[in-house]
Amino acid sequence: MKRTLTILLLSVVLSTVASVAVMKYTSCEKGSFFYETPDKPSVRAITLEQQNFPDFTYAAENSVDAVVFVKVVKRHKQREASILEHFFGYSQPMPRESVGTGSGVIITPDGYIATNNHVIAGGETIEVTLNDNKTYPATLVGTDPVTDVALLKIEAEGLPVIPFGDSDSLRLGEWVLAIGSPFNLRSTITAGIVSAKGRSLPDMKGEFKIESFIQTDAAVNPGNSGGALVNTRGELVGINTAIASNTGSYTGYSFAVPVAIVKKVVDDIKEFGTVRRALLGISMQELTQELASLAGMKGNFSGVYVAEVGRGSAADKAGVYEGDILVAINGKKVKSPSDVQAAVNAYKPEDVVKLLVFRDGKEIELEAVLGSAQQNIAQASEDNPVIYGATLGEPDAALLKKLRLRGGVEVKELEKGKFKEAGVQKGLIITHINQMPVSSVKEALEIIGKTKRGFLVEGVYRNGDVYYYGVGV
Repeated sequence: MKRTLTILLLSVVLSTVASVAVMKYTSCEKGSFFYETPDKPSVRAITLEQQNFPDFTYAAENSVDAVVFVKVVKRHKQREASILEHFFGYSQPMPRESVGTGSGVIITPDGYIATNNHVIAGGETIEVTLNDNKTYPATLVGTDPVTDVALLKIEAEGLPVIPFGDSDSLRLGEWVLAIGSPFNLRSTITAGIVSAKGRSLPDMKGEFKIESFIQTDAAVNPGNSGGALVNTRGELVGINTAIASNTGSYTGYSFAVPVAIVKKVVDDIKEFGTVRRALLGISMQELTQELASLAGMKGNFSGVYVAEVGRGSAADKAGVYEGDILVAINGKKVKSPSDVQAAVNAYKPEDVVKLLVFRDGKEIELEAVLGSAQQNIAQASEDNPVIYGATLGEPDAALLKKLRLRGGVEVKELEKGKFKEAGVQKGLIITHINQMPVSSVKEALEIIGKTKRGFLVEGVYRNGDVYYYGVGV
């Protein structure tokens, strides 16, 4: 009996020791362990430490005060019937106000605020409300419709700011926060991940855009435009700009302008009053297996196909050929036309960049001095009347008489450039630019030289047909 009791006690002790040993040596880091029951398979119970969960409190609390509510008042004129119209058929336009709202991000303690161009476009008065409900009138410092970025200024000091982060180093799947005022719900914070980088969106207006959006699944709605996209360290990595939606509200896709682009734009506006945009001077296509094979690229292929090279452009002077594959700019690999746009847009005219191109089965490094859109205008004159690919000249007097025109400027020759892209054909006699009559090459160049985004061309062909073209700059 005593022996049996001893054996039983010993078994209990050994079982206890074995259980403790199993728990000790099968337990995983951070509290994970395995256990097994007779009637169930192995089950893994995991207890994660708090820091393993996404913690957005630091980023949210340190960023929300630097995101502002932007109110824009726009005035429109509409016809309104009056007693004058009743008796004399006369109507007077009456002003009508509309209010638009959006968000903005304080980027300096002395009151500079970044937002979207479409938030403030057409506004006569702009008002900014801080997170502490203090309200200030805002001055529009400058805009850049090409990137949809605008810069505002309020008279205040010691304001909270969001430090700039590095949007280029964002990783797919990285957590980000969107902060703004959707539907006038101020200081709203939503979370998501970086879904894609370098995205471009279709532009129904056909306008030239610099687009290399950060795509996220953070909820963004009307009113979020101009607000902050921040990483978990509380750094600004983008300005929320657009959503992809069939309903007008968030359906899972939102887009932000990378802070690398925003910083360059606001720096240019502050220093020069406008954006000095660098140009490489190439037309590009997405690289396909067929195009890669034509260039001799085998196996895995990456880069952008150079479809055309503008004569006299930075790329032309550097030795880039049609059919080359542009692989990298200053060591940064490019995989799409939007990558190239974003990379070039980070520089200023006359900056020197190294281009890595693939040609005839090997990589070649070239050096390019970036040009600018204004160089085409600066180089054009009455002695050298070539602008945006169009050679301008005085039309024949007999032709003007036949077409019953008092004057104009004829497109004598046409090569690759903005005029050709707009659909202009050789032989067009330009009679008006931006609705202003032109009678000489000098007048035409002067009007074009004053445009910033584009201009409207009205002209007549030899058969008498009248055409209108929008030429984007």
